[in-house]
Amino acid sequence: MIRRLLLLVAVLAMVAAACGGDGAEETTTTTADGGGQTATEGVYAEVVARDVLNCGVNNEVFGFGSIDADGNFAGFDIDYCKAVAAAVLGDSSKVEYKALTAQQRFTALQSGEIDVLIRNTTWTASRDGAEGGTFLTTTFYDGQGMMVKSDSGINSLEDMANTTVCVQSGTTTELNLADRFAAGGLTFTPLTFDSNDELRPAFVADQCDGWTSDKSQLAAFRAQNPESDGGPEAWTILPETFSKEPLGPMVLDGDSQWAQAVNWTVFATIQAEEFGLDSGNVESYSGDDPNVLKFLGQPSGDPPTVTDPGLGLPTDFAVKVISQVGNYEEIYNRNVGPDTPLGLVRGVNDLWTRGGLLYAPPYR
Repeated sequence: MIRRLLLLVAVLAMVAAACGGDGAEETTTTTADGGGQTATEGVYAEVVARDVLNCGVNNEVFGFGSIDADGNFAGFDIDYCKAVAAAVLGDSSKVEYKALTAQQRFTALQSGEIDVLIRNTTWTASRDGAEGGTFLTTTFYDGQGMMVKSDSGINSLEDMANTTVCVQSGTTTELNLADRFAAGGLTFTPLTFDSNDELRPAFVADQCDGWTSDKSQLAAFRAQNPESDGGPEAWTILPETFSKEPLGPMVLDGDSQWAQAVNWTVFATIQAEEFGLDSGNVESYSGDDPNVLKFLGQPSGDPPTVTDPGLGLPTDFAVKVISQVGNYEEIYNRNVGPDTPLGLVRGVNDLWTRGGLLYAPPYR
């Protein structure tokens, strides 16, 4: 009898374990248009329940993450926060921006203060392995450079022996600087600062001979140099690029559904540009390309069915992202492109079909 009771208890325990899985429960939410989406317990479900995305950003880099004249966050990275909110919550405005320093960003992600970090953060092996986070699709391919005063007489890094270089602490920039100068047999004195707000006045006051950072950041600060200090022409970014700096979103390790949601949001902006879809035509698409129809969450095939790849996202998430925020080209050109003060050409940040590095997996 006792053996039978023990056997019954064991069986019930196994059934309970099978039903419970890894302890994750499913939460079903409904989008504004009535479409269902299922999110396992984790960041995705927390964001949906909270009805707002907590996005870790920069507020010091014009064109990528800064405060505009109206007191609002604006920039390339800010638009990707909006894109994630549009994909998951159906509304790009449902974002709480958390301005973070370089030293704060990983701690904020690890503690759960933010849901995603979209703050000009370089993907490196040590960060991927030691910071408890997962890097996702690169949104901007960058590289480190050096900026000097145009009248300094410095035309290359080789001219910078025995100089002082301003650099932000707690960044890969600091390490790359030391590596490049050591490789060139150049001695220098680093002058470190916790933030660019502190670094910029030091550079203006000639406390250092050069300012090193990602070239996109240098272009941003150069573009903002006031006419009282000589305007953008007073500062020169040297030609050499001496590192690879792939920048993109980062989420906490161990939550694959949330990682997939953010990842496919980025892919959607890239794929939309490849399809020729933008904020002005995505909602009115009336063609019959089955690949586009699948991407937009419209019926395709025979019999017509709506593709749901099981990402947990609403089937029309790409429409929400593109109509509210835009495709990659729109995001790029609006914030950092040739017609902005930064004046950055696409280069490697172009589609693979035009010789760039942007490539989205098939949506099927």
